Amino acid sequence: MIPKIKTLKRITDVGVVAVVRAENAEEAGKIATACIEGGVSAIEITFTVPGADKVITSLKGSFTNDQLIVGAGTVLDSETARIAILAGAEYIVSPSFDLETAKLCNRYQIPYMPGCMTITEIVRAMEAGADIIKVFPGSVYGPDVIKAIKGPLPQTVLMPTGGVSLDNVDKWIKNGCVAVGVGGELTSGAKTGNYELITETAIKFVEKVKLARGL
Repeated sequence: MIPKIKTLKRITDVGVVAVVRAENAEEAGKIATACIEGGVSAIEITFTVPGADKVITSLKGSFTNDQLIVGAGTVLDSETARIAILAGAEYIVSPSFDLETAKLCNRYQIPYMPGCMTITEIVRAMEAGADIIKVFPGSVYGPDVIKAIKGPLPQTVLMPTGGVSLDNVDKWIKNGCVAVGVGGELTSGAKTGNYELITETAIKFVEKVKLARGL
């Protein structure tokens, strides 16, 4: 299978992308490990984490390809995307759409997931070859926005980030999202050093997604 397609399939199969923000590289590594142990293999290391590229490289060296799908988040430009890809990032996630980042990701056949809020932004990102549109911030709209987007754009591949919780993750999936991005709702245990809570929450998110898909 073509690597890019395989990456996208693995992300959509698990249905949950863990958005990892942390004060330092050590904490980011612990959060990622806890998520993986809970069945969330898609890990997005945000570039707000100090030394994010090194965290990506470290995770790649600690887990097998079957255990981990690691990407880079909060990527604002093509320069950062290139650094992330060289570090081993298998997909690139942004809070906004950037044409040069789209071009770079297409050049290296790395999935690009830009954040969009409007139909105009979504169409522009799709025309540039974005693989999955990140509906961001999802908390502004709620799950019902997915049906509204898919009315005029049924071909759109959507993944919300922000505003996704255990209480509504099933609605996001049932309304047509291929996956969800989850940050604090999943990783909040790190604030008190309770990484077991992260693993337990990850298990619940994976189970909720499976149930929503009728699996």
